[in-house]
Amino acid sequence: MTQTSFTDADVLRARFAARIAASLTERADELPHDLTERLRVAREQALSRARAVRREVAAESVVSVAGGAAARSGPPWWQRLAIVLPLVMLVAGLVLIREHDLREQIMAAADIDSVLLADDLPPDAYSDPGFAEFLKTQQP
Repeated sequence: MTQTSFTDADVLRARFAARIAASLTERADELPHDLTERLRVAREQALSRARAVRREVAAESVVSVAGGAAARSGPPWWQRLAIVLPLVMLVAGLVLIREHDLREQIMAAADIDSVLLADDLPPDAYSDPGFAEFLKTQQP
C-alpha cells in the first residue's frame, strides 16, 4: 500500500484537469453557442473558486502550526488557561503578600499597645523623647 503525499495528489489533479480542459477545447467548435457560453461561465466560476482556495491555502501556510493542528482558530481552552493562569497566580500572590504584610503591621501595633497598657509607667514617660528607645530595648 503506497501513500501519495499531498503534492503528488495535487499534481495528479492538475494533470487530470489539464486533460479535461484540452478535451473541452478541442470539441468547443462543435458545441452550440448557448452551451459554450454556459461552459465559459462555469470555467470563470471554477477559476474564481480555485483562486479563493489558493488564497486560503497561502493564508493557512503562513499560520503557525502547533501540535499538527492549525492555530488559526485560536488555541484550545487549556492552552488559553495555561497562558492566563500564571498571571492570575501572580496577582493572587501579590494580594496575599500585601494582606500578610498589613496583618503583621497590625499585630506589631497591637503588641506595642498591649505592652503600653499593661506597663506601670507614669503618663509623663510617654512624652519623654527617649521613650521609643525604651520600647526598643524592652524585652516582652
